[in-house]
This record gives sequence, C-alpha cells and structure tokens, in this order.
Amino acid sequence: MMPLREGEFAEGSREEFAAQVNILFYLMLFNSLIRTHFLPVPVMRLVYQALGTRMGTNTYSAGTLLDPPLTEFGANCIVGHDAVLICHAIEGTRFALARIRVGDNVTIGATAVIMSGVHIGDGAIISAGAVVPKDTQIGPGEVWGGVPAKRLR
Repeated sequence: MMPLREGEFAEGSREEFAAQVNILFYLMLFNSLIRTHFLPVPVMRLVYQALGTRMGTNTYSAGTLLDPPLTEFGANCIVGHDAVLICHAIEGTRFALARIRVGDNVTIGATAVIMSGVHIGDGAIISAGAVVPKDTQIGPGEVWGGVPAKRLR
C-alpha cells in the first residue's frame, strides 16, 4: 500500500510511521521464521523475492535481509549463514532508509553485517564477521573485512 522509499524522514511524519510499520510487520511475521533456519535456502530465496528483494539468477541468502524491498543483488551472489543486511538507520531521533546494492559474483561471509546505503561492486568479497559501515562504497574485486570493515586487498 505504501511502498518504502529511500531518504531521511521527519520525526512523527507519515513516511516514518509507514516505514516503521513495514519493519514491524516484517519482524513479527517473517523474521522469526527466517532466523529459525527451518527453511531451506532455496525457499528463503522465494520468500525474499516475494517480499520485494531483487535477486539475480543463482543468488541465495542464508542470512537475514531486514528490509527486503530496499535490497538488490546481481547474479551469482551468496550471503553467508547469519549475515544481516540492514537498510534502515536509527540514530537518536534520526530515521533513514537507504538501499543496499550488491553487484554480480559477490560473496558475503557468515555473520557479516552490511549497513544501509552500502554499494558492493562485482566480484567483491566481504569476510565472515565483518561490519560494513553505512554508505560504504566497495569497488569491484575488492576484499573487505574487520570491525569496522576496511579494504584488505
């Protein structure tokens, strides 16, 4: 009814309310199902696509996409077990949504955290346990890791 849009929302605005209701709806109905690890990864792909995630061919996520309509993947990507991609940022009274874009042939390691506004180029690798800060630009073929994540090579 009210699609999520990117941007910063004024405190108490209709857009902020709609975005937070969307997040709450997702958390109550889908997050618990996804986090139980009961669903096979190919079925999770279908669930994420039904929730609005754009996924290229042969792309799968064993992790959690907290804002599916704002998450885009190219072809041949894999998101490792218990990784989390978060397209919303709440900092004090500031609330904002920013799309996460992942290119082709990208690997995101287990338990990695990708924050809002991150763009990951084709062929990049995010190591297991890395925390990629919001609005980070990762170039094609780069390898990132650490907390906070930095370019390793």
